[in-house]
Amino acid sequence: MNNLSIIGSDKAAIGLNRQPITVGISACLIGNKVRYNAGHTQSRLCLDLLSKCFTFTSFCPEVAADLGILRPTMRLTVDSTSPRLVFSSDESFDLTSELVNGLQKNSEIGHLDGYILMKTSPSYGLDRMKVYQTNGHPHPLRTAGVFARALKKHYPLMPIEEEGRLQDDTLFDNFLLRVYAYSNFKKEVLERPSLHHLMVFHSSYKYLLMAHNQDKARALGRLLGTYDGGSLETLIDDYFRAFIEAISKPASRKNHTNALFHILGYLKHNLSPIAREHIVTKIHNYNKGLTPLTTPLTLLKHYLMQHGTNYIKEQRYLEPYPEKINPMAQYL
Repeated sequence: MNNLSIIGSDKAAIGLNRQPITVGISACLIGNKVRYNAGHTQSRLCLDLLSKCFTFTSFCPEVAADLGILRPTMRLTVDSTSPRLVFSSDESFDLTSELVNGLQKNSEIGHLDGYILMKTSPSYGLDRMKVYQTNGHPHPLRTAGVFARALKKHYPLMPIEEEGRLQDDTLFDNFLLRVYAYSNFKKEVLERPSLHHLMVFHSSYKYLLMAHNQDKARALGRLLGTYDGGSLETLIDDYFRAFIEAISKPASRKNHTNALFHILGYLKHNLSPIAREHIVTKIHNYNKGLTPLTTPLTLLKHYLMQHGTNYIKEQRYLEPYPEKINPMAQYL
């Protein structure tokens, strides 16, 4: 199944009046008492901050698989490349298919814009999960939990992250950026597929792509520039896959600096020498790690609002997601 068909399977249900961004979340993270001991691991980060812009859809694969609330602990066994999920107290019963079937039966998941997983769970853990060998010792290689593995397989472009990793400011920022970009692509391109809409989308992300991966940004430009009127569906599929890959990792300080200077170029005829030198100094200070990214970015946005063209004002690099869910941006 190609990536476009994965996302495309949602198009009929998405419609032109999409609801606010919807993100899947492990049920225990919103306070549902669904853990093996009837407890939860409520996340204040998700409930107090991310809920301001996201509509959460909670899911517990163990409950969906009818394993009950009070249940024995589970662990992964045998092989790190294709682990089995079993009860720690009884490894004779393979629980893997039950959890995977729960994912496949949940039609809501394909409509999500992202997913937040509970860490250190043999079902939800995104990576670094122990797999126990037949001798009882952990395998030297770690892996993803059974549900997380199936989720990534069925929805390889969907932004997925562990709640624990979102405590890291840079990973937090990158996850939000990816969720909004993923949602924007579905809304702006997949709902109304056309070369024009794809070009407009790409144009709005030009400097964000530059900040993340200049080689991949140029490759995406070439992909669009060499389109010869063939299959539009294939073009959109190829673009979406390469776009998500390009923004999958946080942007480096060096690449941010490069993007900032390119944006500053749009103001070269509108700034006094003193104002320009002030911004240049702030960009250099950011590059040296002396000031946060928001310092030069805020200055640029101030002057762009007065003197910038519509093209540069509409660059999503300037605000990839709402500022109200970015209290950590001062540290980026």
